[in-house]
Parts: sequence; C-alpha cells; structure tokens
Amino acid sequence: MTLPAQMANRWHNRAESQAGEGTVYWHMLMRDHPQVADLAAQAQQRLAPYAAGLHMTPRERLHMTTFIAGPAESFTDDQLRQMTSEAAKLLADIPPVTVTLGRILYHPEAIMLGVTPAPALLPIRGAACKATQLVTGNQEPGADAPPWIPHITICYSTSEQPARPLIDALGLHLPSCDIQISALSLVIQHGPERRWDWTTVSTIHMGDTSAALA
Repeated sequence: MTLPAQMANRWHNRAESQAGEGTVYWHMLMRDHPQVADLAAQAQQRLAPYAAGLHMTPRERLHMTTFIAGPAESFTDDQLRQMTSEAAKLLADIPPVTVTLGRILYHPEAIMLGVTPAPALLPIRGAACKATQLVTGNQEPGADAPPWIPHITICYSTSEQPARPLIDALGLHLPSCDIQISALSLVIQHGPERRWDWTTVSTIHMGDTSAALA
C-alpha cells in the first residue's frame, strides 16, 4: 500500500447531489455489527486531535459501498422494486461471507478500514451490478474499470494537510475482527454526501429469495 504524503479536501470542486437530488447505492450496511462501530470509534478517537480537518463517518452510517447505481431521479419506484427482486434472485444461492477487518487504508481524501478477502465479496458486488444492469440496461463495469477495493470509510479529509501526522496517530492496523456479511441494501442518499440523509429502500438477505422493502 502506497501511503499519501498529503491529504486533500474531498469536496473541493467535487460534484455532489444538491437538495432535491440524490444517488442510488448498493451498500453492505454495518448497523448490525457493533464490533465495526467499536473499531471505527477507536480510530476516530486517535484522530481526534486532527478533527478540524476531518469529517467523521457517523456510527449509524458505517458501510461498504458495493455499487453506485446512478442518480435517484433516473429511477422509478417500480425500477427500484425490480432491482431488489433481481438482486434477491442472484443472492439466493450465495451463502453469507466471513471477512476480516483491522488493516487501515489511506487515500488522500479518506481513511478507511480494509476488508479482506476481497474476492469473497465479489459475488455480492456482481449481483448488485447485474441487478442494476438488468433493470436499467446500463453496462456493468468492464475489465478496464478500476479494481473494487472493499472498505469502510472512517473519515474523509476536508482540508489540505500533511498525511504523516494522521498516519503516525492511527498507524496501519487496529485489532482485527471477523464479521459475517449476510445482507445487501439498496439505499438512496439524499442531497450532499456529508448530510448522511439516507433512505433504505430494501434489504436482501443472502441465501433467501425474499427481500425486505423499507
């Protein structure tokens, strides 16, 4: 892992949804994994001296972004229901996956918990991509797309600042823990990212042909 020398302001000149707009995501939500919240809290506490230049992810919004489906205004309610149904079919034969957290990943715009092994999660991402493609007709990510790196964001950088003090404060590892990923959620993020204004449309449990609509 290459460590950044400098952190950047994530939202400097970054296009974001505004009031009345939104984005549809597939997420693996961490709300049923208190050990993940505990790890994030440890990290955020170590980074507290630098909080003026960081935006911490709220405990209740910890997640793994699995696939960005697109602008919310591009989807009808019926399409969201169809996407949920298709994803439920695709996940029906996929058992829950055990993954390990503890490694810290650094990016100029964010500090994250790494999630391994990444290949074990690819069938879940594949289901999210395929369900979206089946309903919208949009192309799935091609072989030339950047590799998907599963992660849970602890905080975002909101200023130009040296990375070394943050790295020294947090380090490269926290105590490792295992969690079982057993569900995929369809979420609408309303307005700017930092507002954390979400609506969970549905949650699909792996190994189950049904889906819980919110």
